[in-house]
Amino acid sequence: MEDTVLRRTWAESDLDALAHNYRQARRRIGPGVRYLGVVKADAYGHGAVQVARKLESLGADYLAVSSLDEARELRHGGIRMPILILGHTPPEMVRELIRYNITQTVSALAKAEAYSEAAVACRGTLRVHIKVDTGMSRLGFLVRDGHFEGGVEAIARSCALPGLNAEGIFTHFAASDDDDPADADYTREQFDLFMRVLEALSALGRTFPLRHCANSGALARYPEMYLDMVRPGIALYGVGDDAPALDLRPVMTLRSCVSTIKVFDPGTDISYGRTYHTAEKTRVGVLPIGYADGLFRGLSNRISVVTDSGPAPILGRICMDMTMVDLSALPEVHVGDEVELFGRRQRVDLLAGVLGTIPYELTCAVSKRVPRLYLEQGRVAERSLRLL
Repeated sequence: MEDTVLRRTWAESDLDALAHNYRQARRRIGPGVRYLGVVKADAYGHGAVQVARKLESLGADYLAVSSLDEARELRHGGIRMPILILGHTPPEMVRELIRYNITQTVSALAKAEAYSEAAVACRGTLRVHIKVDTGMSRLGFLVRDGHFEGGVEAIARSCALPGLNAEGIFTHFAASDDDDPADADYTREQFDLFMRVLEALSALGRTFPLRHCANSGALARYPEMYLDMVRPGIALYGVGDDAPALDLRPVMTLRSCVSTIKVFDPGTDISYGRTYHTAEKTRVGVLPIGYADGLFRGLSNRISVVTDSGPAPILGRICMDMTMVDLSALPEVHVGDEVELFGRRQRVDLLAGVLGTIPYELTCAVSKRVPRLYLEQGRVAERSLRLL
């Protein structure tokens, strides 16, 4: 990758910050609890192979992805540690799951039966984790209210099927990151129901080496819910509302640079839709970044970018490939100077708040045409351009 490509727009993933966040969680959970790092969606935009490689070197116990394709990417990238697929995999792909030594989530008896039949047909054993729906109302065995006994029975039958090795069981919290009392009560209700399921299964002679339910929100709030393994997602990447309290560091920084500077007279309309009009002589910088790179158009006229000399407000609508900023108060900023869209100096949470969304959406949205730099000890350890 040539440096001229990087001088447009690029994203940096600080692997030292990732290591710091991992160690902070390790200190919190103690030595007896395992650590699963969630690296689905290209590690929330941070680079799945590079993040997984770092976690493997740090001693993490498990990884989680969304699909078989994501799992295969990690295996092809040299990752050897256990990988759990959280989403659906067609039964006809069971041979691939066994070949790559991938753990599959099982969320219903019918799926378990299909996986069992496929595993027996290829004379293999598929390692699985049972998912229990305690209130997320998405995937998982139904166990709420009148479904409890039937759900427990279906889980027990699934675990007894040939060709399946039921290593783990888990549930997912719907609101563990919210401090509202009603949401806290709901999280405890989910956990209590999960524990009741485990007790009922134990009475039937079915136990599991790995019981897990603590996502990032529970990591911050509910140590009693750590059980055998925790599953940090957004906390691993150092963003979200809990990051400051947990002393976490943002891993991703999105940067661009000033490509052009123009001085406009008063009364000049800036960008599409003429949503910004200069009130006085205005020094405007053009940045080679736009919504095609992952800078949401909804941020137009609403945030500033960060320069070494201070903030530069965005003027007018963000375009597909370019964004205009006000440099009038920053005469020391010149063509070629770097700016930060989000990172350590301007947390992505701030941008998410402006948009009324979550930081996951912004980090995941950084597009494949944006080159990635992976930093260790302040130096570039690896470069990646997904367009190649």
